[in-house]
Amino acid sequence: MIAIVDYGMGNVASVSTAFKRLGYEVLITDNKEELESASHIILPGVGSFQAAMEEIESRGLKQTLQGLSEQKPFLGICLGMQLLFSKGYEGGDTEGLDIIPGTVEKIETDYLLPHIGWNALEINGDIHTFKEFEGKHVYFVHTFAARTDEKYLAATSEYGAEIPAIVKKGNVYGIQFHPEKSGEIGVEIIKTFLQEEQK
Repeated sequence: MIAIVDYGMGNVASVSTAFKRLGYEVLITDNKEELESASHIILPGVGSFQAAMEEIESRGLKQTLQGLSEQKPFLGICLGMQLLFSKGYEGGDTEGLDIIPGTVEKIETDYLLPHIGWNALEINGDIHTFKEFEGKHVYFVHTFAARTDEKYLAATSEYGAEIPAIVKKGNVYGIQFHPEKSGEIGVEIIKTFLQEEQK
């Protein structure tokens, strides 16, 4: 069973639908016992970093999610990816889940923000998991982006600045774009995550 973390801020319905279409049993929950019994943890999110962390803290989920990230395949999507990092600056200086070292800062670009639209993926040759998606286009909607060590970058995209598009640390993955809104490519990326973590 795949557990989608419900902390009151997120596109849980569309993310849930994406996994159900692949034939997986999905549970949307903030219950610690249910999260701990799941095979995979999905952390979605739409909104601000600060508000999201306040919700996670108020539900007593921070330590639970940190622990689960060491035990199970764990995927953060959009804001959920940003929350994986140590600190974010959207809405104020806020501590994140600190699962992947790095910060989340406003994109430094001359292009219009938010970054909305389709952009090509550039795959990091040192991380082979997503190599088949080189040059494929996916759908972004965001103003803030991660800053982290290159060793965690599985894929980037270009928007007048390098945008971390997919990050990876052990069994933890983060996807900045919306796979559930990226057509067949998004579906294939979700399948790749699930298959990689079942090996």
